Amino acid sequence: MSAPASLRWETTAFRGFFERQVHLYRRYWVWEVVWFLYSVATVLSVGYLASGLNAIGAGETAVGVHRVQLYLLVGALLWNFMSLVFHETSFAIAWERWEGTMEYTFMAPVRRLTHLAGVSCFSLLYGLIRSALIVIVVVLAIHVDLSHADLGAAAAVLAASTLPLTGLGIYVAILPLLSPEKGEQMAFAVEGILLLVSGVYYPLTVLPAAFQVFGDISPLTYTLEGIRDALLNDRGVVDLLPTIGLLIGMGAVLVVTGLVAFNAAERRAKRMGLLKRNG
Repeated sequence: MSAPASLRWETTAFRGFFERQVHLYRRYWVWEVVWFLYSVATVLSVGYLASGLNAIGAGETAVGVHRVQLYLLVGALLWNFMSLVFHETSFAIAWERWEGTMEYTFMAPVRRLTHLAGVSCFSLLYGLIRSALIVIVVVLAIHVDLSHADLGAAAAVLAASTLPLTGLGIYVAILPLLSPEKGEQMAFAVEGILLLVSGVYYPLTVLPAAFQVFGDISPLTYTLEGIRDALLNDRGVVDLLPTIGLLIGMGAVLVVTGLVAFNAAERRAKRMGLLKRNG
């Protein structure tokens, strides 16, 4: 097949995988509404937690309470976005097995990069749309002080974070290939560990030294720190270039090594006949 024809083939396949995710969400749209409401309730609960500290006398000043509130809201909103992207990318294989299309997908003459790119791009787009809707609800329900915020810098850090998020998702997508019975549950365990060590609701300094080591290598840590610096301390894009560069570098490593590991896991699954098993 010539290069232009091959490119058209892969582009069509990419669009097909993207559209398949769209149709899956249309089919189960009621569940998506339920999870959206759950996410809104979770984020609002975190926001009102800071207000509650002042109400019970734990807050020092109104300025301090607003700062804590924004700190926690950033963590809750970003974790909602990052966990959604991570979850949807990593559960690409679980979806295939559940829908009964896994064997057909993995035997199709399509590059695995095209397959995973289609799923990942949909996850990123869907995550951004849902997170934006949650932000609108939060802003309407809670007064958020953004007088010291640089929204452009925050957006730049968020854009850079999508690459390592995709890489982490690809790595965890390997788990259902390795273990049809327990791979999905193992993915939840990895997500819980990332929540613990990435400083979502607290600075890493409050963690034991051993946990801080894992936090220092988590790309989610630098995403949260960069966006908080942009929104709380008015740091601009130039100030955050080291963080943005680090996220892009971590993402490149995670995506490339994740694809290599995924291909190895796929070959093992085919050799051992794990694609057809339902667990």
